[in-house]
Amino acid sequence: MNFLISLFFVGAMSFTPAAPEEACICKGQEKFPTPPADQNTLFYIQRTPNTNTIIYALNFEKKDQLDADNPVHPYWIRYQEEGQKEELSFIQRNYAYGLKTEDLGNGKYELRFVSYKKLPFYLTKSSRDNQYHIHAVINKKKIEVSRVFLQIEGGSFWLPNVVCAEVKGVDPDTGVEIVERFKP
Repeated sequence: MNFLISLFFVGAMSFTPAAPEEACICKGQEKFPTPPADQNTLFYIQRTPNTNTIIYALNFEKKDQLDADNPVHPYWIRYQEEGQKEELSFIQRNYAYGLKTEDLGNGKYELRFVSYKKLPFYLTKSSRDNQYHIHAVINKKKIEVSRVFLQIEGGSFWLPNVVCAEVKGVDPDTGVEIVERFKP
């Protein structure tokens, strides 16, 4: 169930890369669907053991004005069922996939997952394309995040065993794709 609980509580979120001899390979993700392109989608999370996907999208209060209290709206695409959109449950929103938001002014927001408050993500408008993007610093690299994938093998409902994590995005300055993998 909980990608973020597993990723964050197991200690993976220090985002420290494994030593080269311990580098991981996330398996099976080629079987996962790519969510439909949408101008409001910021990034998405996928994890084994199923293809259900959590989408993080811009949340507008008015046509061109972000909701200052909740600028990002997470929701499911339930590929394992009928591919329908579905809101996060109370537990998912408050203990795993939900976000706490702080308005930093000038259209910049700090976002922290409710399951791991140590790692900030930033919602900012890019000077490159004048669109909002999510940024994070992972392995000392600034990444414009587009996807997070977790390979889970065993464990329990609350503490799945995450054996490999992958963060995909682009360098915000050059647009060059970046993929960072690490063992939790």
